[in-house]
This record gives sequence, C-alpha cells and structure tokens, in this order.
Amino acid sequence: MSCTDWKIEGSRGESIHGTTHDPESVAVGVVLIGHGFKGYKDYGMLPWLAEQFVKRGWIAHRFNFSHSGMLAEDGPFVRPDLFEAASWNTQVEDLEILTKALQVEGIPTIILGHSRGGLASLLALGRGAVEVDGIISLSAPSQCNQLTAETQQVLLQDGFIESPSSRTNQVLRVGANFLQEQLDDPEGHDLLALLETNKNNVLLIHGEDDPTVPVAAAHAIHAVLPASTLKPIPGGDHVFNTQNPFPVDDAPSVQLQEVWDAIANWL
Repeated sequence: MSCTDWKIEGSRGESIHGTTHDPESVAVGVVLIGHGFKGYKDYGMLPWLAEQFVKRGWIAHRFNFSHSGMLAEDGPFVRPDLFEAASWNTQVEDLEILTKALQVEGIPTIILGHSRGGLASLLALGRGAVEVDGIISLSAPSQCNQLTAETQQVLLQDGFIESPSSRTNQVLRVGANFLQEQLDDPEGHDLLALLETNKNNVLLIHGEDDPTVPVAAAHAIHAVLPASTLKPIPGGDHVFNTQNPFPVDDAPSVQLQEVWDAIANWL
C-alpha cells in the first residue's frame, strides 16, 4: 500500500489538506475520513482506521477540514483565524467538494466522521449536499447548537468565545458566525428533522462511557433513522480509549478493535 499527500480547494477558497492510502489490489470502495473538533487527519485512531480500510481493498482519504486551522503538518494550529471562522456550513461545503472530487466510478463511496466530523457528515447527508453510499458516524452529537443561552449571548456580543487546546496549549477562538449561521437558517441546522426522511445506510458507533458526547446522542439519531445500525461500545470513551498519537502498527484498545469489527461487519 502507498500514501500520497494532496491539497484541494475547499470551502470559501481555503485548502483542504489530505492523505490518501491506496490498496495494493484493485479498489473495492472509497472512504473519506473526517476528524472532530480540534482534531486533524493524523489524530489518534484515524490513521489506524485508514489502514484497516486499505487492508480490505478500500481507498482511504484522511483530510483536514479547510477551516480546521491545521494544514498538512502534525503540530500546532497554524491558522487559528480559519479555526475561528469555521462553521457547520464550511464543513458541509468541504464534504460536498470532496465527495465530488474523490468518488471513483463503479465502486461505492462512504464517509466516516468522528465527533463533529460525524455530525457534519450526517448534516451533509440530511441536506442532500452529498451523494454517497453510506455514512459511519463515530461519537457524534445529535444537535448542531449545544451552547448554553449565556454562552450564545457572550458569543454574539463579543464576536468570539475562547476555546483552549490542551494538545497545543493555544487559546483558540470560536467565532460568532458559527452561531449566526445557525440562527439565520435553523431548519438547515436541525439535524434530527433533516434525517427523518433519509433512507441511506448509516452506521452509528458510540462509546457507552463517552464523557464528551453522551451515548444518548447516538440513540437520538438512531430513533429518526430506524433503518440505521447502532453499535454502542461498552467501556468506550470519546476516542474509544485511544491515545494521541497512536502508531498504526500498535495493538488497538479493546474498544477500538470493537469499532473496527462493527465497521467491517457493516461493510
């Protein structure tokens, strides 16, 4: 198998940086792998998951959302201005661009998103912004707006709220446009309502001990997608008990292995 780095123009003219893993045999499918809030394409379990897909003959594309603040490197947020400008719309726009650019005729395309990336993938599906054969959602919230009323007021009044990164010790900012776009288009950000009529194949995986996004979020999404598959992971936290960085040749946690087993079975 081989890896290739690339760059594609994404949402609002900003770059999406990615890494492609190609199988040695003829490809049987394409998977796009999106990270979560303050995540990036090289974060924790994502490279390991990409390798598992490749072993099954899939082309795996890991990528940094255009407004993640991360470019090609595994390090600090080099564009905190882009992080501040990120919104659900920028992520949906990226997914629309990537699916059109990376699909291969004759084989299926799916999106795997972790946490915020999972919600963005489901939101893109619900809006009809992407045409894919399935979605794998890991640890995703069920609501776009989880800010308290007090935080929303501060965000609109000051134009930003601070959001420190424990990984890099940078004090990042969430910009007011993140909330304003939701207030301007509430229907376009009502995830559960948007998914109610969707019949696509969706796999929902969530750790039962997730302290960041409670497993109830996966149950809420599953309730409006009765044809979806729900796989709770006993003892699993938000990242399925996987450290960052996590070498791809290391043994996975019990919980991460259960995640992959559920994915392999669903595929």
